[in-house]
Amino acid sequence: MTPVNPPHQTRTSPPQPVISALPEGVRVRLLHSVYGDPHAAAELVTLLTDRQSAGLDPLPTEPADLAPALLRDRRAQIRALPDDTRLLLLLAAADQYPVATQAFLRAVTAARLDTRPLETAEAAGVAHSGAGGVVFRDAWTRIAAYEAGSPADRRAVHRLLARVLHGDGEAARRSWHRGAGALGPSGRLAAELRGSADKARRTGQLALARALLERSATLSPDPSDRSRLLTRAAADAWNAGDGDRARRLAASGAADDVLGGLIALRAGTATEAFDALLTALTHRAGPAQPVRGNGSSGGREPADSATHLLARVTEAAIYTGDLRRCREAERAAWRLGIEPPGTLGGLAAAFEGRYEDARDLLRAAAGRCGPGGDPTLLVHAGIAALMLGDHSRAATATLRAATAAHAQGVTAVVAQAMEFRAYADFWTGRPQAGQAAATEALHQAYATGQDNGACHLQAALAMFAAITGDADVCRERAAAARSYALTRGLGLPAALAQWALAFLDLSDGRFAGAAARLRALAGFGPGHGHRAIRHLATPHYVEAAVRTDDTRIARGAHADYHRWATAVRSPDDLALSARCRALLAPGEEAVEHYRTALDLHARGTRDFERARTELLFGSALRRLRRRTEARDRLHSALAAFEHFGAPHCAARARAELRALGAPTAPTHAVNPTARLTAQQLLVARMVAEGATNREIAARLALSPRTIDHHLRGVFTRLGIRSRIDLVRLIAESEAS
Repeated sequence: MTPVNPPHQTRTSPPQPVISALPEGVRVRLLHSVYGDPHAAAELVTLLTDRQSAGLDPLPTEPADLAPALLRDRRAQIRALPDDTRLLLLLAAADQYPVATQAFLRAVTAARLDTRPLETAEAAGVAHSGAGGVVFRDAWTRIAAYEAGSPADRRAVHRLLARVLHGDGEAARRSWHRGAGALGPSGRLAAELRGSADKARRTGQLALARALLERSATLSPDPSDRSRLLTRAAADAWNAGDGDRARRLAASGAADDVLGGLIALRAGTATEAFDALLTALTHRAGPAQPVRGNGSSGGREPADSATHLLARVTEAAIYTGDLRRCREAERAAWRLGIEPPGTLGGLAAAFEGRYEDARDLLRAAAGRCGPGGDPTLLVHAGIAALMLGDHSRAATATLRAATAAHAQGVTAVVAQAMEFRAYADFWTGRPQAGQAAATEALHQAYATGQDNGACHLQAALAMFAAITGDADVCRERAAAARSYALTRGLGLPAALAQWALAFLDLSDGRFAGAAARLRALAGFGPGHGHRAIRHLATPHYVEAAVRTDDTRIARGAHADYHRWATAVRSPDDLALSARCRALLAPGEEAVEHYRTALDLHARGTRDFERARTELLFGSALRRLRRRTEARDRLHSALAAFEHFGAPHCAARARAELRALGAPTAPTHAVNPTARLTAQQLLVARMVAEGATNREIAARLALSPRTIDHHLRGVFTRLGIRSRIDLVRLIAESEAS
């Protein structure tokens, strides 16, 4: 139920100075854990250890540890109410916390309770009656109403709620209340709760499954059984997106190399994750029980199955950038009698230069992207499609992965799917939409404790900022990504952030700097480069190398890129290879290569790169004094760059047109907000709603300094000077 604010409360600016000093991931999780309450956040931040403040240890998860003073005040307010009012509030709270069961009204009817005492709670501003039951003022009041009850009263209301939960699909919640109403350990109830947890998991209710397993562990008389139940609860908590609780439960339960490896993969050191997951695979699989890794399980496959373990091992290898580990994992899989997933075999073949084999394996993996499949395997289908240059299929696979993860309650996979969706948005010329989606995914990655995924998304946002010409944001995002990545052995985001900085240099005409950065991406290994980013970087490296008259290494890089493009037969990769050939060719010889490139672009999806090819072609035509065709190409490129919101590239097109003596009139849309980047528009709308810079920073997981920069950019692009002007302009644009 939605909490309401009592009439006497007024909106105040949250106390942010200490909170804003925390790392982004800790700040987002802290605010999430206290239900967004700024006063609870201010209290909690003073209670954190140094390791918790640094993000090294999980945050508290129990209300009494989150905001003890605030909760104490709320309990005192509840205890001041009459007994009959407190009983109704206790019943309502037990129905909502920590498991929502929606049985309050049935319980009131079954027990023949008088609900008029709730009027006293409403007069006190604590809660009020709603269509579905009781609506508490806020989450802390609901928790206080539950904790203010005596143990005997709490057990009684749980037993009452269990009695009225007998409808279809209510068995798991009935078990929950039966367990909460128990006097002490009970093997029978523990088994019932464990079975209900299994059913809840199969229907995608992972948070409920976690709560049931925790209660089962509390009631189990067997210490070893309790330990195993807590470990299973930790896995459900992690998949449901509750990273802090998962880490705490994992520490309390039995040692589990799979869960430890998974948490390390998403929030620790990628090389350690690889070793742990490969060890787990070796222990849990064998040649006597071969498993085919390319099938789709429809989301019903256990998370520790051979297929999923190999998928996680592959992800660890991709994150490190040390793709030699792919070959190691592939050999281990064949030794154990397990058929490796296509992404694993494809990456291993690509590492060894067997491009035709890599193509076939990656195509097989990319082809398994039908709706309703396993979210993890759909993510891998998207990765395979990206490697093949099939960005339409990559977008489909990652979107379906996010949809399937939502449906199955696997919240942790949603942000991961969006990590790789960002590449498809980038290549298909949707920087603003991609930036907005990546920003939302970044917040979700932080909220679910997946700091490694957040690092990858930071690098993706640096990539988008490079395209939209937001140099300060690009450098800030890239620096944050590289700083984190180099401490965790994450070669992929480190390389992507380096590419973003290189593209920014290239767009600004700093060709020597761009060439140096891009040349470094030819290496591989943790923190140095990445084979996948190598394909992203090579066409731009050739361009920068030509500008600096240092093409010896670039020619070798292009030869390898062309061999890959020829093998995978991606129109876009072949187009970029033709563009590289044009850049490396002298004079008139380049013209036909450019024409070939544009013909190939017409069959592909990388519209932004098509515009860059037109820009380079127009520049070459101008130097060859083919003025009419040069003007047409440059005008086409300029229109595309303005559509994409890429001002640096548009400025280069205008400079070339001015050199021709051709008009360069701007083609801005009538709506002035169309001049803003996606991030700037989001900030502008929040400001128009009355949010302060610090509030916006907390909501977007950015620093206040970055929000200040965005707001200055908004004022500059819109030609305004105050927030009042901005509010008026946003209102007018929304109405038009």
